[in-house]
Amino acid sequence: MDNMIAMMSKVDDILATVGNTDAVSLPKIVAIGSQSSGKSSVLENIVGREFLPRKTGLCTRRPLKVELIRTENEEVVDGETHSEWAVFHHKPGEIFVDWEEVKKEIEDETERECGSNKAVSRKPISLKFYSPNVLSLTIVDLPGVTRVPVGDQPLDIEKQLTDMIMHYIEKPNTLILAVTPANTDFATSDAINLARVVDPEGHRTLAVITKLDLMDGGTDAMDILCGRVFSVSLGIIGVVCRSQADLNSKKPLEKALQKERAFFQRSYPSLASRSGTFYLRKRLATLLSSHIRDCLPDIAMKINVLRRQFQHQLSSCGKEVKDPVATILDLLTKFACNYKAAIDGSGNLVLQELSGGARINYIFHETFGRTLQNVQPLDGLSRLEVLTAIKNSTGPRTAVFVPDSSFEQLVKKQIARLEEPSIRCVELVHEELERIIQHCITKEYLRFPNLIQKIKEVVSAKITGRMEPTKKFIEDLIANELAYINTKHPDFSDARQQACSNLLGIQTNGDSSEVAHHKQLARIENGGSGSVSEAGSSSSLPPAITDGKGDFAPQMINKREKMCPKEKRECEVVERLIKTYFLIIRKNIQDSVPKAVMNFLVNNVKDSLNGYLVGELYKPDDIGTLLAESVLIAEQRSEFQTMLESYGKASKLLTEVRDSPDGTW
Repeated sequence: MDNMIAMMSKVDDILATVGNTDAVSLPKIVAIGSQSSGKSSVLENIVGREFLPRKTGLCTRRPLKVELIRTENEEVVDGETHSEWAVFHHKPGEIFVDWEEVKKEIEDETERECGSNKAVSRKPISLKFYSPNVLSLTIVDLPGVTRVPVGDQPLDIEKQLTDMIMHYIEKPNTLILAVTPANTDFATSDAINLARVVDPEGHRTLAVITKLDLMDGGTDAMDILCGRVFSVSLGIIGVVCRSQADLNSKKPLEKALQKERAFFQRSYPSLASRSGTFYLRKRLATLLSSHIRDCLPDIAMKINVLRRQFQHQLSSCGKEVKDPVATILDLLTKFACNYKAAIDGSGNLVLQELSGGARINYIFHETFGRTLQNVQPLDGLSRLEVLTAIKNSTGPRTAVFVPDSSFEQLVKKQIARLEEPSIRCVELVHEELERIIQHCITKEYLRFPNLIQKIKEVVSAKITGRMEPTKKFIEDLIANELAYINTKHPDFSDARQQACSNLLGIQTNGDSSEVAHHKQLARIENGGSGSVSEAGSSSSLPPAITDGKGDFAPQMINKREKMCPKEKRECEVVERLIKTYFLIIRKNIQDSVPKAVMNFLVNNVKDSLNGYLVGELYKPDDIGTLLAESVLIAEQRSEFQTMLESYGKASKLLTEVRDSPDGTW
């Protein structure tokens, strides 16, 4: 029994050194009760020594964890041999053999944390008590519940104390020692009510009834002690502590315990063997040992889970750099491989959004493709502009057919509109290549902030350096299309033939008489504003000629002037040719631009990145600076290493218990 409790005490010490005691809920006994319920007196009876501060009001203002360790050894202090001594966790190198000094140290440590008045704190005080006269046991004494703030206590002192108590007793591995005076109403007992909140069935609650000797005359606590008023699974034990008169007269604990035995033999003879401090000590030790044995499998599992977690976290911090040259070459090569994999699609998959090569593909076929499709052949080109271009192309002559120069002039204007979205496609891919840099910086690189910064700068410079050649090639693609309008293009032949047919239709179905022909010529010669007689002479002259005012000919075609069938047909033919040829070129550009971007930008960066990184960053004089770890990573590695070692020690202890003759789990 002692071995089991002592082992758990060692595990608790190990976890306390790393400040991670809340991660694993270890079995413990927690004493709760209202202020002045006799809780501290019960603890002193269990320890067998008077070591707790005694004052009016709230005495216990911090949790006090008391570990009783049974030992046959002796300790030499100041040349004297002592069989009993105490050690505080916050003063591990100092041994206390004077219980008044222990009491004073508890007061001093409380004031250091809480102040000299009545404030409270959750930070526990840990005390180990070594003696051959105790049973191995661990009890946490919590501040008693109080409702009225005094001194510098906050107005919500009751809530703070209740929250502190709940923080301890809500853990499933905690046994609750609910201390309640016999001369109070149990319906309003703070200890019983708080215990019922977290342990409604009472499976881990042991009730201790104090002040049995202070009950009114003619009354007893038989119904209470027998569980007829309330019941808890672990039992109800009555105790009698020293009265205030005993404390004032400094009555020794040994005599007080003798008086307690006599009281139960006299007042509760049928319960005497199951009452009093001696029985309470044995009961607590038995319950705690059994509870530890029941909890060990779950504790071992949680500790092993934490070991794996810290092992993973330690691995993520990376090992200390032993060979800087090999390390930086390895990191640069890994980054280049990760970058290539992100583009090729073989890297770590991102489920939240498209990234890397998939995003580049989306830019090519969705963003760029849709943008080009939205550039229509005749956007920004009115029929009046088409007609103007046709007329300007003929010069002073009257053309029988639509001149090629008008078509070329207009279609070049439309083709030039494809350059802007093509250049924008290059810029979007450039942005994605920049984003991939951050995606490839894994946890392994975070420990080297200088290296990360340099990698970002070098790779970004490499990508930016490929922008101009790529844009230049795209601009040349558009310039090539503008340099030569290939009307013999295989896909354009049908459109040309159809245009010829339409123009022949104009000659066949138009005004075929000589008079009509002269009328058309006269109309063109007169600027389209006069009328021609059947004899071919003008019936009236333009106002500009007759009165000598204004320009001889208009600079722009009158928008309100209605086109003749021939002009309308010519415009339709040119528009049809523009549309056909533009769609051919747009299709070519939509196919060529992604290929150019991949060749000049993406593949160039991807394939040459490893050598480029090594060439720029592998410089002996700079390696030390580049591999300088961040302070945070170094601290985390040390912390994770300590955690891992501590949980390893705890796991080893649990394994030893499992393999021991008493290990039944």
